[in-house]
Amino acid sequence: MAGQRRFSVRRKRVCKFCAEKITYIDFKDGKLLGHFIPERGKILPRRISGVCSTHQRQLTEAIKRARHMAIIPFVAD
Repeated sequence: MAGQRRFSVRRKRVCKFCAEKITYIDFKDGKLLGHFIPERGKILPRRISGVCSTHQRQLTEAIKRARHMAIIPFVAD
């Protein structure tokens, strides 16, 4: 056992928005956007959230618009 290595098989993450065929991310949907914002209020990066680059850009813009319209908070209390 002393020289053996264990390799874990990583599965490629599938973009949630591509899988559900969502073309437009609405900034008024605070519940959906809340999944991509942790306790501290930062936007999750692509490598953690598993979203493709196209939808990550739309998601970032939607979160910023929702913050500006006071739908979601800028920072957590």
